[in-house]
Amino acid sequence: MAPAGCELARKLAGGCLEGADHCPLFSENWPGALSRREPLAPLTTFRVGGPAAIMARPAGLPELAALLAILQRRGCPWRVLGRGSNLLVADRGYAGVVIALGRRLGKVELLPAGPREPLSLLRVEAGCSLASLLNWTAAQGLGGLEFLVGIPGSVGGAAMMNAGAFGQCLSERVVALELVSAAGLSRVEPGERLCFSYRRLQGVAPEEVVGAVILALASREPEDIKKTARHYLARRRAGQPRGVASAGSFFKNPPGDYAGRLIEAAGLKGLRVGQAQVSPRHANFLVNLGGARAAEVLALAEQVQAAVRRQSGVELEPEVHFLGFS
Repeated sequence: MAPAGCELARKLAGGCLEGADHCPLFSENWPGALSRREPLAPLTTFRVGGPAAIMARPAGLPELAALLAILQRRGCPWRVLGRGSNLLVADRGYAGVVIALGRRLGKVELLPAGPREPLSLLRVEAGCSLASLLNWTAAQGLGGLEFLVGIPGSVGGAAMMNAGAFGQCLSERVVALELVSAAGLSRVEPGERLCFSYRRLQGVAPEEVVGAVILALASREPEDIKKTARHYLARRRAGQPRGVASAGSFFKNPPGDYAGRLIEAAGLKGLRVGQAQVSPRHANFLVNLGGARAAEVLALAEQVQAAVRRQSGVELEPEVHFLGFS
């Protein structure tokens, strides 16, 4: 519950974007970049959705911690945005503060390792894109992340979703997470205490944000790394739609099966609601043909769930996250 004196929190909790005009962040001397009513659609791979009441862009982990402290004190709703690759934003937008973790929180650095340590330790800030990380590791001759090629996400988002492909997942390379809260760098959580599962990470408190990820990678010839990455990218492109906006795989694969197979078996390839469509190329991709509204994507997803439930008795669970929906 927001504090009684927080006018912004009351307005935002009621879904009122006009609360952005009275945002207390602008009077708090927070040093990061702030903007009002910033469109979110261009910041997501779905290219769908309305604006954020407030957009905040911290330039480093101390600024992020200071921002979280202000939001906690003011009782303001907030969400973190990485590269927007697994997100559907409501047409009305998000009546809260969106914290964008971008290039200014994208530092990559090698950590000291013991003389007999067979793996190299790498610290990567949450805003670093997976593409940038893969380019950096290839140049340094550090392999093990090639399976992430072609995923347009951030390192922080990949950790929270335990991103994976081709039988591998990020949790297999994670040594620890640096978690940031209103109290600052609240803790470094070692990998063995983290609860990773399929497209999920448990154990991070709601008031905490992944600030950086510590990875363990093996030395490998740069050309071998690039060759493996090209192989995975070719496989990805061969089976996925291109030239249309999407959030990637929309539904999680149920145990022992594939969401795409179930959707195709229900005869849903090509199904449309307005400008949202089940991809004719890969049934687990819901695509934006141009100008789709979030309501159309959501209606299409619900039709897919209902049809698969009738056909196979399986309840498909969305892999995509939702922002701004009541």
